[in-house]
Amino acid sequence: MQTEFRTVLGMALMRFLAGAVEITAALLMLKFATVQTAMKINAVLGMIGPTVLMLVSLLGLIGLSQQISYAKMLIIAAGVLLIFYGARS
Repeated sequence: MQTEFRTVLGMALMRFLAGAVEITAALLMLKFATVQTAMKINAVLGMIGPTVLMLVSLLGLIGLSQQISYAKMLIIAAGVLLIFYGARS
């Protein structure tokens, strides 16, 4: 299997898994039907989302490592970090 395809497959599978977690969380919110429980579930999702973003970005950077310079990789990594910095409260 081609290395690039494996990287894309890994990225896609992580996103599918994250989507499944999101759907499961929504169903749990409906099952428990209380605001308190929904907020707790939402808090967990708030931690999972950025983790998935970082992992998928890391896989992408690893996949690009043979094709782009280290300077460009640093710029991309800095961009991901700036997203986190800009989104913090």
